[in-house]
Amino acid sequence: MTSASTSAACADLAVVGAGIIGLATAHRYLADHPGRRVVICEAEERPALHQTGRNSGVLHSGVYYRPGSAKASLAVAGRSSMVEFCRKRGIAHEVCGKVIVAVDSSEQERLAALAERAASNGVPAELIDSRRLAELEPYCAGVEALFVPSTGIVDYSAVCRALIDEITAAGGEMRTGAAVVALAPDADRVRITTTSGDLEATWLVNCAGLRCDQVAELAGAAGGYRIVPFRGEYYELVPERSHLVNNLIYPVPDPSFPFLGVHLTRMIDGTIHAGPNAVLALAREGYGWGDISRAQLREHITNRGLWRLARRYWRTGAGEVWRSLNKAAFTRALQRLVPDIEADDLVPSPAGVRAQAMDPAGELEDDFAITVASRSTHVLNAPSPAATSSLEIAKMIVDRIDG
Repeated sequence: MTSASTSAACADLAVVGAGIIGLATAHRYLADHPGRRVVICEAEERPALHQTGRNSGVLHSGVYYRPGSAKASLAVAGRSSMVEFCRKRGIAHEVCGKVIVAVDSSEQERLAALAERAASNGVPAELIDSRRLAELEPYCAGVEALFVPSTGIVDYSAVCRALIDEITAAGGEMRTGAAVVALAPDADRVRITTTSGDLEATWLVNCAGLRCDQVAELAGAAGGYRIVPFRGEYYELVPERSHLVNNLIYPVPDPSFPFLGVHLTRMIDGTIHAGPNAVLALAREGYGWGDISRAQLREHITNRGLWRLARRYWRTGAGEVWRSLNKAAFTRALQRLVPDIEADDLVPSPAGVRAQAMDPAGELEDDFAITVASRSTHVLNAPSPAATSSLEIAKMIVDRIDG
């Protein structure tokens, strides 16, 4: 990594943000265009500190997403690409499978619909009875489950380190502590002003995650999208209770809420993580209740779409807040899936913040959203399964630039 010089330099491609999508984009561009100059501008002092570095580490299969959506196609292709990337580079990963569990008969109809969606997306999945579920997850309670064998686990931070090594070897440059504060596109390039110097590039790709809408605004490319940050809080099972979960145990999604609900995930290091809930964060990087930004509070208060969302989901949202503040309530949510879990089995684990985009109509954007403006491409919504899909998202972005 290098720091920026004070004089402006010229690059073929500038990437804003060194999370996994930004790194994958730089990596893909250099693979397709050997010898060209790529500069990555990262506001933090090291890469992948936010969404990527706090990721649950799941290789998603593509079960949940609307057939025909970008999420559906890119998750399926992206899981295969990511597994191959890790295999070739010796990065620890495992395709272990997961179960999505109907805890009672009231959830079986939704589980059957999920099985149909999996089939539509080309994802192998099998409805299994309680006996087969007990073979896969002996401590899990459920009357039926959907077994998805292609789901896996990986360390996305290790993936990022491999990407950086290959970007650097190909001549790419990483500038940390380089927050973008101004963009000035013209006919054949864009001038980029950062907190550690200026840069000119033939094309810019904005992968700034939690700040992507603010960077896009500098180019007049936000298109009415704005980021609404949601915090996801996790616990971890103490080591002596990790035997309660073999791999990944998920609930049947609640159609009344646009998040999956708390689940149990074995990480690549063998630890078992439980969560996340979903509560409105009070800062872009608001990893705890004490992280409050006045600017973010003003955005929330003046966001009419957010008020409509609160009216629609107030009951479920209140439950999420209660689970955030009350460990016993969080434990009860987990006990629906694994009854033997007790509050004493859980210790806090680092939270993450999801950069969820709200569209111009005031609705939460359900799919990936990418806009194009003069000399720039802007990734404005890339929540899960973005890490899984990152190599395929990067390919799509570079193909569009070349096209």
